[in-house]
Amino acid sequence: MIGRRRLVLLAFCITALCSLLLVPLLLQPKPDVSSAILKAIDFFEGSREPDALLFLDVMHRRFEISSFADALQRYDQVLSEKPDQAAIMRVFRHIADQDNVLQDGDLQSVSWEMDLLTVPALYCDRLGLPDYYTEDLARAASLGGYMLTHALLAYIWVQENGCELSLSEEFFEYLYHANAELINEDSVVDDLELEAAAFLYLAGQGTLVDDIFIERVLAVQKDDGGWLFSSDEPGDSHWHATVLGLLLLLHVEYPSNSYPSMLAPES
Repeated sequence: MIGRRRLVLLAFCITALCSLLLVPLLLQPKPDVSSAILKAIDFFEGSREPDALLFLDVMHRRFEISSFADALQRYDQVLSEKPDQAAIMRVFRHIADQDNVLQDGDLQSVSWEMDLLTVPALYCDRLGLPDYYTEDLARAASLGGYMLTHALLAYIWVQENGCELSLSEEFFEYLYHANAELINEDSVVDDLELEAAAFLYLAGQGTLVDDIFIERVLAVQKDDGGWLFSSDEPGDSHWHATVLGLLLLLHVEYPSNSYPSMLAPES
């Protein structure tokens, strides 16, 4: 039988060995929000993805990110080079320029289901909202997924444009909390979760996003500054997940009771 003294010595050695193994882990710096933001900003250097550029313009106006000061200029350059996409690009250019001029037929180019939900909100100050819009918004919210997140985005634009919706406060509370419930508690971070979290911050409902999720977002950022469409799948960083991750972290790093609007003001 092993003597008591030997047992004590063995326990001490095991404890010492475990401590030595833990030291490198404890000394590793945890990712911080400011460093993650700088890496994500660098990810978009020279980006020519149209939808990303519109969000970069929002970040320039809201957070004074100087690297994105030319985002609208880059967007216009891409627009001039892609005539097959020009109509829909002119439609969404309104996000960055309230004086944006549409051409005949531009609005008829809107065909994607989520765009059919958000474009009326984007132009409600000019065109008003269709009579059926409240039903469409409620239906979209009930569908979950990206229709739910875009219902929240549409509501943000309706508010910023000063338009009114004949929906109850209970519905809007549901809209916020249903988006928050899209953020799972597992270790995976995916594009839909990033969108729900970013849009909640845009809506002034950032308190519904758990701090643990922010830690997970930081932990899965790639070396190139981007995020995967889903952190549990191989591949390259995706611009959509990355623009959402950056937008989210900017709101976390620079909290405010009042931000400049997402939609550009009139000149």
